[in-house]
Order: sequence, then structure tokens, then C-alpha cells
Amino acid sequence: MRKQLLWSVCTLLLASASVVAQDEQKGTGQPDIKSEKALEKERKAAMKRQYFEEVFSSVSGKKTSSVILKNGETYRGFCKDVDTKKGQIYEIELKDSITGVKRTFKAGEISDVYLYPNQLEKILKMDSYFGKVNNWGNKSLKNITNKGLIHFKNQTVSLKNKKENKEYLMQLINPDFNSIFEVYGDPNAKETGGFGVAVGGIASPQFGGGVSKSYYVKKGDRIFWLHKSDFKENYNELFADNAAFIAKYPYEKIDWDNFSFLILEYTRMAESS
Repeated sequence: MRKQLLWSVCTLLLASASVVAQDEQKGTGQPDIKSEKALEKERKAAMKRQYFEEVFSSVSGKKTSSVILKNGETYRGFCKDVDTKKGQIYEIELKDSITGVKRTFKAGEISDVYLYPNQLEKILKMDSYFGKVNNWGNKSLKNITNKGLIHFKNQTVSLKNKKENKEYLMQLINPDFNSIFEVYGDPNAKETGGFGVAVGGIASPQFGGGVSKSYYVKKGDRIFWLHKSDFKENYNELFADNAAFIAKYPYEKIDWDNFSFLILEYTRMAESS
């Protein structure tokens, strides 16, 4: 149901201007230039929206988290400690919500973990959200203000494609459209820059920017670190097996800021075919 709703929202965003154009053209047989421009503007706006969930680096110890082991056993309790390497979780300690007994789990034992984000970090992310004009009306505030459990999955990965392969618990940031691609947040990623104009000594909100410069992307059995600077050379490997998608979104007509939209749209097109 959530996935169908997501496709419906995306389709409406892309098609709403088209409906207006068709209504205005009825009976004339002539293209409406103004409507075509509105359609193109709406398409570009939809492509700029960010559909990935926020990446959280701190968790709450006041709500019950869940750890699912590879052998199928499930443990629930309060998250008391999280050990990381390069920002990625490789060990987690839970305090049983009933017995109070603490237990430490290593990433190699775990299949999935569901944790709650830290409230203070949610507040800081809201402040950052409202400071960027591109986010206004684009990315649902529910991803921040009402964010519930964060899903972390066990992945064997080479950090930045340079380190030895190891198992980490990585945050899945496209849980509603991950049937083909699984995209994981890079907690150490920098963001693309924007610009602001100071008026009367008061800085304005930021225009543009605010998009993560890197992610960990999994397609099939391969997972790798994808940086903005490597997007062009990896574009065909990611998307070229769908000819209709490539024809509609050739690399020359998109940019890095469209990445979350492209993952969503590729998945939608593949599941609809």
C-alpha cells in the first residue's frame, strides 16, 4: 500500500500539468505553449525533490529497539551503546526491556536492526531543512518530525571502495522503493553547496545544494560507494539495462541532484513493465 501510494504521488506530480494542458487544448487542436511550459516546470520540480529518507547518526535509548539475528532470533530492548567505524555501525548493545539484562551484538551476527532516531538530531535536521529553499514543499517533513523506526541492514562493504570488505549495519534510505536498488546512507558524506544572499546583514535561506554527495548503492549482489564525481562513469551500469528509462533520462539531461528521483522512477518503470 505504501509503495502504491508513493507511485501515485510521483505520477500525479509528473502528470498534473499535463492534464491542465489537455483541458485547455480541447477544441483548438493547437498546442498550448503556456501549458507546455508549466508541464516542463513541474517535471523539473519533481526531479529535484528528494525521495530518500534522512540519514541519522544518533539513536534514542528511551524507546524499544529490535535486533534480528541471522539465525532468525529477535531481541528487543533499549539501545544503550552503538560502536561505529567511519560512521558505520559494527556493534550494538541492548538492554532487555523486561529483564534489564544487557547484551552486545556484533554486525556479523545480525540481519536487521530497527532503531529510533535521537530527538535532538531530529530537531537539528528540521532547522537545516527550513534553511534550504529547495526543500520547501519538496521533501516530506514526516521523514524528520514523525520519523519512527530506522531500518539498518547487514551489508558486507568496502568503505569508500578502498577498505577491506567488512560487515556493517547500514541505514536503508529508500525502504519504500527498494525492490531493485537498495540505497544506504553515507554518514560521512558532505553535501552539495548552495548560495544565499545577505540582506541588511541578515543571511537569506540557502538556494540549491543540500544533497548528499555520496551513497552506498546495491543492485543485485554488488554494493559500492557512489560519489557524485563518479556518477557519469557509473550511470550506464546503474540504468542502461532499461532502454526506455535511458531514452527518457539520458545522462546529458540530468544531474546529481536528481539521483533519488532516478532511483524511484527506474523502479516504478521496471515494476510497471
